[in-house]
Amino acid sequence: MAFRASALGAAAAFLAAGCEAAPEGNKGGGALVDVKMQQFTDRPIPRFKVDAAWPDLPDDLILGQVPGLAVDGDDNIWILQRPNSLGFSDNGLDQSPPIAVCCRAAPHVMKFSQGGELLDAWGGPEHAPDIDGVSQWPANVHGLYVDDADSVWIGGNGEGDHVALNFTAEGEFIRAIGRRNETAGNFDRATLGNPADIAPGGEGEILIADGYINKRIIGFDEAGEFTRFWGAYAVSPDYQTREGAFDQSQASSNADGGADPESKTFGDIVHCVVKGPDERIYVCDRRNNRLQVFETNDAGETVFVQDIVFAPETGGTRTVSDVAFSPDNAFMYVADMMNGQVWILDAKTYEFLGAVGRNGRYPGEFIWLHSVEADSDGNIYTTEVNTGRRVQKFVFTGVE
Repeated sequence: MAFRASALGAAAAFLAAGCEAAPEGNKGGGALVDVKMQQFTDRPIPRFKVDAAWPDLPDDLILGQVPGLAVDGDDNIWILQRPNSLGFSDNGLDQSPPIAVCCRAAPHVMKFSQGGELLDAWGGPEHAPDIDGVSQWPANVHGLYVDDADSVWIGGNGEGDHVALNFTAEGEFIRAIGRRNETAGNFDRATLGNPADIAPGGEGEILIADGYINKRIIGFDEAGEFTRFWGAYAVSPDYQTREGAFDQSQASSNADGGADPESKTFGDIVHCVVKGPDERIYVCDRRNNRLQVFETNDAGETVFVQDIVFAPETGGTRTVSDVAFSPDNAFMYVADMMNGQVWILDAKTYEFLGAVGRNGRYPGEFIWLHSVEADSDGNIYTTEVNTGRRVQKFVFTGVE
């Protein structure tokens, strides 16, 4: 017993040395842990600590891969996760009969308070309509957007997932763009090809990163009518699409010859579309290790602004997977999947200022970093897929 007491005392001392209590207004039930920070210039940058106990997940639930993340106007944090990515050793309570004391797969869509309390959860085929006997709920969900009216958009990159679905905050179906099992290439104005992400465009417009089978950005108005589409450099999309269904092994394949940050076309995963506070549109051309920046001119035309290249020699899953902005619009955060970090850039000049995190499985580290978002207090949130399977909260501690 003396050894046990000594070991517990040492562990407590270790935690006390590396952690501190969460500040008021940012409590998720745990202590704050230091994270790896890099600073590239003399300019002060945002600093963070990770809340290792966030969120407060019910005791019997477990998360799978988390390919969607959003923060709504009330600073509620939404995630989209994949129950289908769990195996029998994860969700023993879901087996028939149960084979373990824990756990059950959490629902696809989950809404948390800023403090980490689970406020609502829903999802699954019962929330989407059937068309000709085919459920429109994606086989493998991907991408989450919560609009100003708190309606929820999701996409998918599984076999036949050629639809973007829109729901109320409570999970009631509103409308769909596209249809499962129907895709017709980059030039078609009605169908989709594995939509990866959704974002606002112009007034009443929705933009979709139609990016796992197709390779384009496409827009639709409130009535679901086509508004515009484009490929790299704001020119017309090309004819190339992925042959067959997307498989996750293709996310790290080098069959494309490797990243080409100067490519005239998007790579084979157009991973995100984000409308910035400057009204510019940011597109994650992940397989080419670049972020492409666009504007919409007074005539409603899409205009290319510039490339922002991230670690161009990176292989594997490559780099740019998502974009977010600090609440004062001073900093841009870019999730880098392969290098396991969130880049910090000047939001106006795009100067590289620093980075948060590293590859790893401890708090504040990343495996297959997928999404990044920020709330109005400056905290950032991240999600991970593949074997990462989690959401993390990085508490803003100041700029220095």
